[in-house]
Amino acid sequence: MAGAAVLPVAVFGCRPAVAGGVCFLEEQVVLHAAGAGCLRLHLEYKWHNFIPGTEKSRGVQALAVSPDRRFLAVSEAAGEQPVLAVYELAAERARRRKVLATDELPARQTVSLAFSPDSRFLAAATAPPEGHLACWLWEKQQLAASVRVPAAGDGPCQVSFNPQDNTQVCITGNGFFKLFKYSEGYLKQMNLQRGEPENYLCHAWLSEEEVICGTDTGKLSLFETGNLNWETSLEYRKPPRELKEDTTTEEYESGLASEDNGLQQHSLPQISAVAAYSKGFACSPSPGVVLLFEKTNEKEVYKESQEVWLPQDLFSTEPKKSSRQDITCICFSPSEETMVVSTNKNQLYMFTMFSTKLKTSYFAYMNFPLHSNSITGLDMCIWKPILATCSLDRSVRIWNYRTNTLELCKEYQEEAYTVSLHPTGLFCLVGFSDKLRFITLLYEDMHVFKEFAVKNCRECSFSNGGHLFAAVNGNVIQIYSSITFENVTNLKGHTGKVHAIKWSADDAKFVSCDTHGAVYEWNLLTGKKESECVLKTCSYSSISLTYDAKIIFAVGSDQTLKEISKSSIQHEVPACDVVYTTVAVSHSGRTIFVGTSLGTIRAMKYPLTLKKDFKEYQAHAGAVTKMTVTSDDQFLLTASEDGCVFIWRVHDKEGGRVKGEEEFKYAEEVLIMRSDIDGKSQAILDLQISVKDLQTESDYELRLKDLYCEGKIKALEENFSLEIDSLKTKYQILLEEKEKQELQHQVQLSELIDKQAREVQQLESQRSRKVSTEDEKYEELQVKSQKMEEEYEKQLHSLEESKTKAVAELKEHYEKQLKDKSVLLEEAKENMRKQIEVHEEMEKLIYEEGDKEIWDLKVKYERQLVEEKESNAQLKGELGVMNKRLNTLQKELKDRNRDIEEMRLEQQKLQDIIKSLKKDILALKTDIKERTETILEKEKHINDLKMKNQELQNFKFVLSYRIEEFKKQIESRENDIETMKKQISEVSNTHLASATKPVMEEELEQFRKESIELKLNITQLQQKQKATAREVHREMEKKQDMETLIKRFKADLHNCVSFIHHPRKMKDSICELYTKYVHQSDVVTEDADLQQQLKKQQEDNERNLTILRKKVMKDKEMHHTAYMRISMLFLQENVSLIKEINDLRQELRVANAQVHSLQSALGLNKNKQAIQDTAPSSELLSSPDVLRLNPEMESEKIIEMQQLEIQYLRDQIQERNQKCHSRVDLHDPILFH
Repeated sequence: MAGAAVLPVAVFGCRPAVAGGVCFLEEQVVLHAAGAGCLRLHLEYKWHNFIPGTEKSRGVQALAVSPDRRFLAVSEAAGEQPVLAVYELAAERARRRKVLATDELPARQTVSLAFSPDSRFLAAATAPPEGHLACWLWEKQQLAASVRVPAAGDGPCQVSFNPQDNTQVCITGNGFFKLFKYSEGYLKQMNLQRGEPENYLCHAWLSEEEVICGTDTGKLSLFETGNLNWETSLEYRKPPRELKEDTTTEEYESGLASEDNGLQQHSLPQISAVAAYSKGFACSPSPGVVLLFEKTNEKEVYKESQEVWLPQDLFSTEPKKSSRQDITCICFSPSEETMVVSTNKNQLYMFTMFSTKLKTSYFAYMNFPLHSNSITGLDMCIWKPILATCSLDRSVRIWNYRTNTLELCKEYQEEAYTVSLHPTGLFCLVGFSDKLRFITLLYEDMHVFKEFAVKNCRECSFSNGGHLFAAVNGNVIQIYSSITFENVTNLKGHTGKVHAIKWSADDAKFVSCDTHGAVYEWNLLTGKKESECVLKTCSYSSISLTYDAKIIFAVGSDQTLKEISKSSIQHEVPACDVVYTTVAVSHSGRTIFVGTSLGTIRAMKYPLTLKKDFKEYQAHAGAVTKMTVTSDDQFLLTASEDGCVFIWRVHDKEGGRVKGEEEFKYAEEVLIMRSDIDGKSQAILDLQISVKDLQTESDYELRLKDLYCEGKIKALEENFSLEIDSLKTKYQILLEEKEKQELQHQVQLSELIDKQAREVQQLESQRSRKVSTEDEKYEELQVKSQKMEEEYEKQLHSLEESKTKAVAELKEHYEKQLKDKSVLLEEAKENMRKQIEVHEEMEKLIYEEGDKEIWDLKVKYERQLVEEKESNAQLKGELGVMNKRLNTLQKELKDRNRDIEEMRLEQQKLQDIIKSLKKDILALKTDIKERTETILEKEKHINDLKMKNQELQNFKFVLSYRIEEFKKQIESRENDIETMKKQISEVSNTHLASATKPVMEEELEQFRKESIELKLNITQLQQKQKATAREVHREMEKKQDMETLIKRFKADLHNCVSFIHHPRKMKDSICELYTKYVHQSDVVTEDADLQQQLKKQQEDNERNLTILRKKVMKDKEMHHTAYMRISMLFLQENVSLIKEINDLRQELRVANAQVHSLQSALGLNKNKQAIQDTAPSSELLSSPDVLRLNPEMESEKIIEMQQLEIQYLRDQIQERNQKCHSRVDLHDPILFH
């Protein structure tokens, strides 16, 4: 036998559409259908106990638990015949007790089961419309009774026992509600159905006589002893969140009202599930809600008390739709503290009863959300005990197989086809229908870090070292670096779609298989094939490698397990009429696990043998899609099309020891976004602040309360002390009064005792007198009774004598009547004999006449027969001729029919061609319209560009004119400077500097103003240059955008080429390309004239653009050279002027010193005061101090002047910018084309 055994330790999944699919075994233990069996789940401790089904089971159809919760009945679909099995639940592992034979029943599918109250009988209802109700004595495997229950059509059917009566059975379905009584091997109907038949979807017993039923029109009907007692109709319910949203705005309300009307037309209220509890019952009238009804004493027997809604799934892309699931089953715990429901999307929810008294409440997940569709991907990592799954329900989930919990879950917009976990467990790869995404696994979320343009990626895998990952793109395997995300290599060579890929332990080798029967081994260093094994008759679905990567195990469509090594198949193990879908090898290499299309798991020992040497385990209800073994060989993980994930513990029976849990410690690190940390830290700070505020408030309130209480206590103490004093005085007074009353009572007691003695004596005397009178009366009555007895005896004797006389008279009378009747009978017998004789004579006469008539008819018909035989012979000859004609005509008819059919086919083909041509014509017309529009737009853009060119030429002309003016001004200024120099020299010779100084200062101010204006002109020219540079930059950006668009188009074209072997997909992908790029690129049509015109227009536009660009560049160069030249001239002029000013100042100082020395030599110092009085202006102007003022004052004045110039320049820049923006707004279409 196989060297390893596996045991299921956890199951993540639920099977939908099972009658009685969820039920309680204990207060915290729930049983529900999962995979190909049932699962026992503890709500608090989270342990799982799987009950596998029978051999070749395809899933549970219905289940029922006995009232004492000791037995489980299961109906399974296994092969052609269904199976009814009963399990005993007392042991830790459920044991199959009995399997009931269903050959005696005509139907194949059992849709509902129910145990009797004493668990002796098992009722089974088979599928309508030709349904049967069977009652089994299951312990004896004996069919006790069976009855046919015809239905009006298909639909659900339910059966149940009366909770107090073992012999009364109720069954409901499409068009019937029937009560049966079991007695002496028969099921007899008890009720007569009245009124129009309803489609009853479910029912439940509320008491020994009451049954509540739900219909597909939202009606609740209460039957009492088979008769309708109460009926109500429920409305279609909307979630309370949607009702709140409806009241926000009137427009939104009207829109939602129309949508809700449409929804109600398609989904009318229907009672999908009903369950009873002690106070009443629960039912589901519309998707996502359960209503609780309680019993009342009013006319309405039951009244709605609470509504419980399914919660919105926050991980879903459509949370509102996630809460609108059909509830298929409702059950209550034994103490009725918990209610559990199952839905049509494989989900389980629970609700704690009586937890809230609100009108509306919400369910919670029983454990966590489960997959609702086929699982397409599964993978595990080394650092953490987690596994990742993805499904066609568009969700990705991270499970912990040690704690049996769901750690992360997220739903996306697209379907997920494959998933791979990084060895660290911090990242994962997911292949969606549109892209391949690299996702980081955060503490509470999944964050898409990088996206790759790989569509419909069905397989991806990280390397064992985690530094590389592989992704399948059709028949090409792309290898990427998980650090730089660069495409390292592409492995090309497969002709079919790649179905599976595997890395070797050292990441040096890579193995892949495809649908065309090829298994390739790749060398990643060279990117080439090292070995190959091709078997075209097999389409491989999965492969696995040994730890040393020397042996490859592969499974496929040919129902064999292949052992491949050295480019050849070494062994082939047959699958025994089952298709192997997946394969996995333990790291020790001693055990091989295989998944089948029936959902079973097989464990085989290595080396393989040709015998049937394996252990088979019932697990899934669909084909096993993925399978893997953990790195420590302790667990086997499997996933299936039924949406269930199984975790198996591996027990190695051979010598090899499985690694213990203590040998490997798993990592506990998690990733978290910095924004989340900041948000949480901020929330913690806010909470801490609020806690401090609350503490201070509470302390303040407590102090106030303490003060108030202390004051109250003091007041109460004072009041109580006063009251105590008053009560003490009252107490003393009452004591004195008490002593006085005691004395009075003693006196009164003595008097009363004397009175009582006297009254007793009187009563005794009266009693003795009455007794004597009563004795006398009794004696008299006895005498009267004796006399009465004697009289009654005499009357009885006389009555007996009269009775005997009357009986004798009656006997005589009736004997006379008998004699008369006997005489009459004899007379009647004689009359009968005579009539019989007459009748016999008449019969003889009639027979004789009939014989004569028969003979005449016989002769007549014989003659007719001869005539008809002759006519028949003639007709046969004619018939032969007619048959020949008929055959020829039929042949001609067949030929004509064939011709007609061929003509019809040709006509259909031609019509299809005409339709396609019409579509092409319409498409071409639309293309022509679009092209004409684009041509007109381009012509407009060309005109705009011409206008812009003209404006630029005008600007150029203006600038050249201004430059010439500036040159003339510069020449004139040079002439002025020369004249100024001459004047200064004359002033120095004639010592009249005082008169010429103001003129020079005025001229200097004029020069400064002109330099400022020149600077402003330079800034204007620089701004224009920047605008042209912006235009060039925009053109470059447009060019880059076009290059990126071309790259994308090439990538999409490459993806299109991968579908070259699939014409339909190729066509669809080309259509997608057309719709995606038709508005961005020029579509080539079959019209040659249009193509030529477009080419000519494009060439003209390109020529114009090149000419304009050259002109713009020349203008730029001219502007730049002019600017540089003008700036250099201005700088040179400024420098020369400053030098000349400094020289003049020095000359003035020297002249003033000479004048002063001459005056002192001539002895004019005496008249200094007078000269100052007569000519103050000349001295002040000629003094060097007055000429240069103060150096500090001069610097301050210079700073003020510079600030004013800066402010003026800023104002000019703002005005120019506004003008440029207005011009850019006007010429935007030109600039951006």
